[in-house]
Amino acid sequence: MPARRSASSPSSRKVIGWCSVAPRETYRRLSRQQDDSETDVWSVVCFYVPRALRGGGLASALLDAAIKHAFAKGARVIEAYPVDEAAPSYRFMGFRDMFTARGFQEIGTAGTRRHVMRLSR
Repeated sequence: MPARRSASSPSSRKVIGWCSVAPRETYRRLSRQQDDSETDVWSVVCFYVPRALRGGGLASALLDAAIKHAFAKGARVIEAYPVDEAAPSYRFMGFRDMFTARGFQEIGTAGTRRHVMRLSR
């Protein structure tokens, strides 16, 4: 089962957002160029941030926690599949600029909208 890195409100301890991150083999095939013989590759596949809290940095904080978690659990590479902000779909996978700002490098595309990006340890 994928790990979910969540954020909670300090005053209520209520979960206010989450990010799904886990070893890539946990998920169905995420891109056509995926090499299933690679080991220690983790994937960040989606985020949930309530509409009222979007734009405040919560997704970035969740991504930072997901990166830290994956590397602490033995990831050699973290892969993500974000879209451009103007994309009409797949926005739940995060935006490309958020990943670029953390050192992810684009290695290809998955479909017509999703970028395949990687961060290596």
